[in-house]
Amino acid sequence: MKDRRYKLDWQVEIAKERIKILFREAATAARSDKFKRADRYVFLARKIGMKYNVKISKVYKRKFCKHCYKYLAPGKNAVVRTNPKTKSVEIKCLECKGINRYPYVKEKKK
Repeated sequence: MKDRRYKLDWQVEIAKERIKILFREAATAARSDKFKRADRYVFLARKIGMKYNVKISKVYKRKFCKHCYKYLAPGKNAVVRTNPKTKSVEIKCLECKGINRYPYVKEKKK
């Protein structure tokens, strides 16, 4: 009998592929100002990730707000700035006013 918490490898691969497709579709929907559709795609991608215990990659995690789970399109519903004091990139969601911070490391001088 298969353990309930572990999914088969082929199921996990399909889940990763579907997450990738959903984020690609969210990007195209956001370009044509269909943010409700883009937000739905993000919701579905997160739900697939939770169901199949698949981590959403770092690239895709930065494309939605951690607070309200809306798709972020810089210049449309998000403001991107760098903060030298905290050494981070700050993405402010204009939907919920939440700030997502992602650290950056300065290049080491040789």
